[in-house]
Amino acid sequence: MDLFPLTLEGRRVRLEPLSVDFIAALAKAAAESRETYGLTYVPEGEARLRAYVDRALDDAAHGLFVPFVTFDLVSARVVGMTRFGNLERWIWPEPPSDARPAGLDAVEIGWTWLAASAQRSHVNSEAKLLMLTHAFEVWRVRRVSLKTDARNLRSRSAIERIGGRFDGLLRAHMPAYDGGVRDTAYFSILESEWLSVKEKLLALVDKKGG
Repeated sequence: MDLFPLTLEGRRVRLEPLSVDFIAALAKAAAESRETYGLTYVPEGEARLRAYVDRALDDAAHGLFVPFVTFDLVSARVVGMTRFGNLERWIWPEPPSDARPAGLDAVEIGWTWLAASAQRSHVNSEAKLLMLTHAFEVWRVRRVSLKTDARNLRSRSAIERIGGRFDGLLRAHMPAYDGGVRDTAYFSILESEWLSVKEKLLALVDKKGG
């Protein structure tokens, strides 16, 4: 099963395969107020975005990521980026009886940023609903992981709001975007939890006018 390119479309959000054609629109979205980007890497300007997109597309070509541009159908504009990453294919002692159609046992959703005007709107909730539905119902993964800088209380709250369960902290895990080394807060949603999480996410999307 080819994982990229992939398009996911909902009622008010469409996740389109990342391409260089979106660089100008992404630069415009990233140029809005950047006050909330202190703990999240968001390339500023077309030159940095081009380097970022080129790297993401190269990684996608090697099967490492499935990157998207986030398109808000309500405002008819590009409002950010997100992706599937850390695509896990487990080594089993014996072939499992319930092998997954895409060969994936687990994935991570992340590398997400939104324009300031799209934050705290319907966009993130519906985008996560689209990605989680695809991960659990098409790829049939066993776990979806999400992570964030341990200091990013806003991001942690957003992950918990969509159904992520806190797994713990990985200390001194990776470089922090504001300098130094960060602790990372890990969350997950399991296959067995998906139907309950989906029900809550659908209600959240409807609440936000989805």
